[in-house]
Amino acid sequence: MRLHTTVDHGVVGEVATAIASAGGMVTAIDVAESSAHRLTVDVTCSAADAEHALELQTAVAAVEGVEVHKVSDRTFLIHLGGKIEVASKVPLKTRDDMSLAYTPGVGRVSMAIAENPEDVRRLTIKGNAVAVVTDGSAVLGLGNIGPGAALPVMEGKAALFKRFGEIDAWPICLDTQDTDEIVRAVELIAPGFGGINLEDIAAPRCFEIEARLRERLDIPVFHDDQHGTAIVVLAALTNALRVVKKDVGAARVVVSGGGAAGTAIVKLLLAAGVQDVVVVDRSGALCADDAGLSPAHQELASLTNRERRTGGLQQVLEGADVFIGVSAPNILKPEWIATMAADPVVFALANPDPEVDPAQAAKYAAVVASGRSDFPNQINNVLAFPGVFRGLLDARAAEVTVEMMLRAAEAIALVVRDDELNASFIMPSVFHPEVHHAVAAAIAGSSAR
Repeated sequence: MRLHTTVDHGVVGEVATAIASAGGMVTAIDVAESSAHRLTVDVTCSAADAEHALELQTAVAAVEGVEVHKVSDRTFLIHLGGKIEVASKVPLKTRDDMSLAYTPGVGRVSMAIAENPEDVRRLTIKGNAVAVVTDGSAVLGLGNIGPGAALPVMEGKAALFKRFGEIDAWPICLDTQDTDEIVRAVELIAPGFGGINLEDIAAPRCFEIEARLRERLDIPVFHDDQHGTAIVVLAALTNALRVVKKDVGAARVVVSGGGAAGTAIVKLLLAAGVQDVVVVDRSGALCADDAGLSPAHQELASLTNRERRTGGLQQVLEGADVFIGVSAPNILKPEWIATMAADPVVFALANPDPEVDPAQAAKYAAVVASGRSDFPNQINNVLAFPGVFRGLLDARAAEVTVEMMLRAAEAIALVVRDDELNASFIMPSVFHPEVHHAVAAAIAGSSAR
């Protein structure tokens, strides 16, 4: 906080006291400017969260003789000017450098590609480039906030691609939510990229966009909200079932949420050998007998709920081995977990607030995971997508297959060794030195088959 105060150095002590009384921790206080009429004081302090930061600001403003002039926090500071940049990989210091990297030398390379189009991956950035495409219609848990507001998220995604996959990714935020326009826009930019990562596009539009692009493009199209989530959930489930000593084919699974993530999770679980899955949405269990379902939910119901269970989440959860939530906060009461089968597994993945508080769920469940970093067993897409695209690009793959996704999930799960595996450690850290290499190798290996 930058403060304007009266010319009384005792005010600085009062400010520190006010912050401490409000539960904050002062790390630095500096008098930036001093005049005959006013002091300018910079105060740096730690807060528990954004809401607490506002409480500290209010406490300081209440000190007599103090005006809070400006407030900034470190989250906003690291976003100033954006988080990514373009850098040259070759020197451009002399006229000779310019003649090689640009004209006239570049003309020879362009003609070589024109004569042999396959060389474009070898002689340009295409072989290591991914477009991160969004329309801003389903950004994190924030909803339809538009392409401009989505840009910080897409920048972050591009930074993660570079950090964990050594991939050059570009945020592409489209100012349209028309399916035809999105498909056409991605088709038009595709020649410059080796892969397309669809991101934060609302269901059911995302299903059609992905399907049409996969049909029309000769580069892989991957919707991370669907398939990245499905891969990490399957990896986590594989290890959770190892902990509770249950077989994947015998486990009864309840999935809360029939949107993009829920649909992809269900399809990958079925491909992995899960036999009994029931999907629950706001109106209850999806059942093929229900003629009022949307086309997307009708397809999902036709693949699941073989015993035609009905009712809401509480009823369907009775006797289930696994709960997977990709829906909404606080819809699962902790005591309902007690009605599940012995040693239940609970994945509450809604972000930022999960379906059930993980600490409360742990009173009843054998294994609990969430999408949050402040609890054990974070299920995070970052474990999957950098390695997936690294493998796709290395193999020059034209598409993403179910076999690839199954192998990627297996690779993530196996990074956790038997001697490390326990109820509080079913997933490796995103910073594990082997996880992204393991996923890339699994993807490239299955592509070669």
